[in-house]
Amino acid sequence: MAGNSQRRGRTSGAGKKGATGGTGGKNRRSLAGRGATPKATDRPHHPAYKAAKATAARQDNRQRVQRRNAEAPELLLGRNPVLEALRANIPATALYVVTGDARGGAATDERIAESVQLAADRGLPLLEVGKAEFDRMSDHALHQGIGLMVPPYDYAHPDDLLDIARDSGRPPLIVALDGVTDPRNLGAVIRSAAAFDAHGLVVP
Repeated sequence: MAGNSQRRGRTSGAGKKGATGGTGGKNRRSLAGRGATPKATDRPHHPAYKAAKATAARQDNRQRVQRRNAEAPELLLGRNPVLEALRANIPATALYVVTGDARGGAATDERIAESVQLAADRGLPLLEVGKAEFDRMSDHALHQGIGLMVPPYDYAHPDDLLDIARDSGRPPLIVALDGVTDPRNLGAVIRSAAAFDAHGLVVP
């Protein structure tokens, strides 16, 4: 009937929604969860993760210090340092003395003579070497014709210094050095730190 298409409430098949494709289980997978929550130490932004990383770094530093302490013996150079080390009965394995020093005076220097005598009293081997060879052994440092082979210095870990300072019952005093290359300046700092009763020094 004409005009029936405009009647109120009329429905038409053209407006029916056709068949739609499925989600392929996408929604079901999204509801399945993402598995167990990672540990706090495995989540980069968690404080526990940062604390674990800091602990691992400290442990790595401690192991490096231990490896450095276990390295080959060191050669202590200079007439005064060698003499003072022998007087203080520092552990040593051999005394090196340069023969035929072109500058002269090495054989008659009182400090060298006393060092040789102290080494002999302790039963340390006395080894005579040429200047060129000793220059090579000392990496061309200022050796003054004498050197004492000593064990590597047993460095403490910075964390140990902090523990010592904390347990001392006194205000902590730790001296940190950077860029100091002159041994005399290093010695002056060490003596000053000892005079002020510092708990220790941190060197690169």
